[in-house]
Amino acid sequence: MQLGNLWAYTLPIAVILPFLVVMIDRFESRWKLAQAAIGLSATLAFILWMLIVTHKVMPWPMSWLSQGVLNVSMLVLISFIAFIVLCYAKTNFEADADNRRFLRWFMLTVFAVMVTVSTNHLIVFWLAWLGISLSMHQLLMFYPDRYRATLAAHKKFIFARLAELFLAAAFFLLYSHHQTLVISDILKAYPTSSLSWQEQLAALLLALAALIKCAQLPLHGWLIQVVESPTPVSALMHAGVINMGGFLLLLFAPLFSQVEIAQWVVLMVAGLTTIIAALVMMTRISIKVRLAWSTMAQMGLMLVECGLGLYDLAFLHLIAHSCYKAYAFLNSGSAVDDAIQKHVVMITKPKTSSWLISIVFTLSLLTGLHLVVGLSLPLSPWLLIGFAMAFALATRLNRVNSLSFVKSLIHCAGFLASYYLLKAGIGALLPTIGHKYSAMADLWISTLFLALLALYLLLQYRPNQIYTRKLFIALNAGFYLDEWATRITLKIWGIKLPKNAVQTRLSLLKVKK
Repeated sequence: MQLGNLWAYTLPIAVILPFLVVMIDRFESRWKLAQAAIGLSATLAFILWMLIVTHKVMPWPMSWLSQGVLNVSMLVLISFIAFIVLCYAKTNFEADADNRRFLRWFMLTVFAVMVTVSTNHLIVFWLAWLGISLSMHQLLMFYPDRYRATLAAHKKFIFARLAELFLAAAFFLLYSHHQTLVISDILKAYPTSSLSWQEQLAALLLALAALIKCAQLPLHGWLIQVVESPTPVSALMHAGVINMGGFLLLLFAPLFSQVEIAQWVVLMVAGLTTIIAALVMMTRISIKVRLAWSTMAQMGLMLVECGLGLYDLAFLHLIAHSCYKAYAFLNSGSAVDDAIQKHVVMITKPKTSSWLISIVFTLSLLTGLHLVVGLSLPLSPWLLIGFAMAFALATRLNRVNSLSFVKSLIHCAGFLASYYLLKAGIGALLPTIGHKYSAMADLWISTLFLALLALYLLLQYRPNQIYTRKLFIALNAGFYLDEWATRITLKIWGIKLPKNAVQTRLSLLKVKK
């Protein structure tokens, strides 16, 4: 047997290893076995990825698993994140009396995610997608006496069923049109000159499922309240599971890129979510809550990139966000200390002159890049990058005893070059997907980015104005969108509060009286 044929079998092995640990979780050394299994999965997935990239591996002979670059790359990412989170969880839960239950549902969740990103079959994909939600629900309910955790799990349970319903309908429409359950065979039909109503409706349903899975407004509250769960659960959710909506659009990009209405739904909902979540994050004090709003904003931006046809950038964003958010949640204790130190060391706001100088240098960097390689359409992402660099340079100009402005400028130039090279590298790996440029979509997203900058400057430089205070209050409350979603949810399906939560509420009512 050739080496390429042998390595083709590493994909099912890498996927099945977490499930095998669940079967043998009665061993005393189950934590070590779990770490070894996830570590081996990550290693095998990475080796397989290297072989696929270099075209040195034969395809897996069974149609229900896919060896596409996107699928295997996601498998590498998921197994790596799971290994890091598991090592952290071992320290937290190994001495816990209920650690077996946590480990069992954690490994089942990881297994379900691995199957989802690896499968090439519509039914297997849907069942694994369902499995992620059901096993994650058990992790969110790990502390059932916490009212907010219970409420978050309850709302997520309902919204997840809605996403699964949309996904099932989309898959049924695709199957009825193409008469096959193999995802790769379905995607081979695109691009096409004309689409049937089944295909267009399927793309719209896929977009809606992705928006719900990524906790976009107004069905977002559960993601904020999920921070009541154990830190490893939050890290797994924010660094891994929440990305499934983006992966769904990336996987079905050949179809999604041809349905304009589906793209506009994503651009409208995800675009507004990005701006609102980024502004709300500024008003929050809790580190974990700020990270949760940050996740919403980042997921919205990733979906916006898909809506603009920037699939290579969206995948790069997915990878970077997963690694950063896993680190941020697992390091949230240190983040509290850092936040206190930043609060003690008062940093004055950049002056107008600092902003003007920074904008000039930022425009110079972008112009230089355009002269060397050219700035590709759409222009809205470059606008956002320009804002980020101008902010970084203006902040550096205003600080004392920090890096020099020249060094900061070099850092920004390095960031811009890294961004371009990484985006080009991801684009070379992923299959090329044709996407028609939309000037209206580019203008819409650019307008949102300009609004974000204007409102940020307003909150920073005019905090005492009446209209700014009203805006701050509305942002701090998240425009009360989650309250409305919670009321509607509880009317549809009421929730029984944990006993401790009921007692706490009664005691609070007595105190008020």
